[in-house]
Parts: sequence; C-alpha cells; structure tokens
Amino acid sequence: MIRLTASSAPLAGLLALGLALALSGCGATIEQKAATGAVAGAVIAGPVGAAIGGAAGAAVGQAEKPH
Repeated sequence: MIRLTASSAPLAGLLALGLALALSGCGATIEQKAATGAVAGAVIAGPVGAAIGGAAGAAVGQAEKPH
C-alpha cells in the first residue's frame, strides 16, 4: 500500500499533472483532444483541472494541425 505523506504530496501532484497532459493528447480532432483533456483534468483536480486539461488538449490539437 502506498502512503501519501506531506513530503510526497508534490510528487503525487506532478504525477497527476503528467497523467492529465498525457491524456489530453488522445483524440483525432482538436475538439476530441480538448474534451479528453478536460475529462482527465476533472477527474484529477476538479473544475480547475478540467479547464487546464481542456486548454492543454486544445493546444496539443493546434500544435499537431498541419500548416
């Protein structure tokens, strides 16, 4: 069993952020990427996480769009 202590809390936060950013790249369109990121962020950090995850997904979608 893994125990979270005060000293391991920042590490857990970084892992959660990494997971949200990794999931924000899932999808075929910009809208799908934004939606996936928003859901992942909401699961991890609530409404603020949903906003950040959605923005990250949209940014990934824009970056992958052919020019």
